[in-house]
Amino acid sequence: MTAIVRIALERPYTFIVAAILALIFGVMSVVKTPKDIFPDIGIPVISVIWTYSGLPPDDMSNRITYIFERGLTTTVNDIEHIESMSVQGYGILKIYFQPQVNIASATAQVASI
Repeated sequence: MTAIVRIALERPYTFIVAAILALIFGVMSVVKTPKDIFPDIGIPVISVIWTYSGLPPDDMSNRITYIFERGLTTTVNDIEHIESMSVQGYGILKIYFQPQVNIASATAQVASI
């Protein structure tokens, strides 16, 4: 530890230049770093949430989520896959589409169901 202090006292310009370089590179990295914390990924996904207060997860899955999934697969175009989860009083569905889908048309088709 004392060796670093001794070198700093013997060669002060070296440490001044190192501090200036650290400052310059720090400012450059702050300026060039992207500011958006959520990058634009571009995966077409629609989320649907069904609510029914007090309905157990099994009933939510069997009575609402399953029937809605079946209707989606026969009515909506370009579905890649569907993920669903049922919890107490809520049915949560994520509908993933093919990359070339017209998301406005897909949203209209999902809303029409």
